[in-house]
Amino acid sequence: MRLDGDPSATPLRRDCPAATPRLDWTGWLFVLIAAAAIVAVLYASGLASVGRQDARPHPVAPPADVVPDVQPMELAPVTEADARAQNADIPLVTRGFVAARPFLYAGSGDGRARARDCLAAAMLYEAGDDSKGQLAVGQVVINRARHPAFPKSICGVVFQGSERTTGCQFTFTCDGALNRRYSDAAWARAQANADSMLSGTTYPKVGLATHYHTDWVRPYWSDSLEKIAIVDTHLFFRWPGYWGTPGAFRGAVSGNDAGIAKMAAISPAHALAVGAPSADLAGVDANAAVGEAKVVVGAGDAAGRDTIYVALDRRAAPASFVTTALRLCGDKPYCKFMGWTNPVLKPDSDTMSDLQRAAMTFSYLRDDKAGFEKALWNCSEYKRDDVRQCMKR
Repeated sequence: MRLDGDPSATPLRRDCPAATPRLDWTGWLFVLIAAAAIVAVLYASGLASVGRQDARPHPVAPPADVVPDVQPMELAPVTEADARAQNADIPLVTRGFVAARPFLYAGSGDGRARARDCLAAAMLYEAGDDSKGQLAVGQVVINRARHPAFPKSICGVVFQGSERTTGCQFTFTCDGALNRRYSDAAWARAQANADSMLSGTTYPKVGLATHYHTDWVRPYWSDSLEKIAIVDTHLFFRWPGYWGTPGAFRGAVSGNDAGIAKMAAISPAHALAVGAPSADLAGVDANAAVGEAKVVVGAGDAAGRDTIYVALDRRAAPASFVTTALRLCGDKPYCKFMGWTNPVLKPDSDTMSDLQRAAMTFSYLRDDKAGFEKALWNCSEYKRDDVRQCMKR
C-alpha cells in the first residue's frame, strides 16, 4: 500500500533489495553542501521564531486586586507592512467573549447633550462617516466609562490626556483634528448614533473591548492585551484575567458631563457650558471677527507662530470669544489670539504698550509642542465663576 492509502498499488518487494549506487567524491561534496545549507536555514528559522516570541510575549493577567494602569498610545517603530504582519500573528481570543450590557445615560438636558457630542466626536473623528465603525468606537468609550481604570464620564474618557501632545487616549483630541470640520450631515449622523448608544444600543461584536487600533500600527500595549475582535481594519482588545470580565464593568458613570473647551467650536452644548447663551450668537460673533481679522491679523513668523489681534463686540457673550479664537486659529500648532472690546486700544503692530495690555479683554494661547492651551478673560469686564480663567493684574 502506498503512503497515500491506495490499495491497488503494487507492494514493495522485500526479497529483492535495490542496489545501492556509489557516489564519487563530487557527489559526496554536493551532499555535504546541501546538508550545511539545510542546517543554516533551520538555525535561522529558529532564531527568527525566538525573536518573534520575545517581541510578543503571552499576555499576563494583571492582579485582580490592583486596577491596571492605562498605557499611553505609543507606537513601535515598524513599517505598515510589518505592523500588519505582526498584528496578524496575534491570536484571536474567543474564550470568555461577552457582549456589553446596554448603557442608559443617567443625566438629562445639557449634561446629556455634552456627553452625546463628546461621544459623537469620538465616533466621527476616529471612524469617519461610517456607522458600523462609529458604533464600535462608541462601545469602547462606554466600556471604558464603566471600567475603574478610566474616568467616570463620557467626556472624561474621550478627552483623557488631551492636555498633552502625547499620551492622549484618542488621538483626535490632541493632534489638531478637531480644527477640521465634517459636513453638518455627517455630524448629525454621528450625533444620532451617539444618542442611540446613550439610550441602550450596543455593538456586540467588540464585546468588552477597552482598547483598539488600526492594523497598520502596533502600539506597545497590544503585547499585554488579548485581541478579541476585528472590525474592518480595526483590532479590538481587552485585559486578560479579571479586568476583562463582566465583573470589572460595573462602575457608575456620571450623568453630568463637564464642558470641554476643545468642543466649543462644534458643540453648542459645550459652548454654553462656558457661558455662551446660544450657538447662533457665537456663530455670528465668530463670523464678524473673521472679517475684521483679515485686516488686523499679525504677521506669522517662519515657524507658523501666528499672533492675531481682533476687535471684539462688547455686546457679545464672553464664551463666544473662545469660538472666535478656535475658528481663527484653525489647525495651527501655535496660535496666540488677543481681543479688545475697545478698538482704539487694539494694537496695530506687534508692539504693545502697557495700557493696551491692561485693556485686553480676552486671550487664547495654543502651543501644541508644549502641550499647552488656555483661554483667559479680563475679569474686570467679564466676571468668571472660576478665577483661574482671569488674567493676572
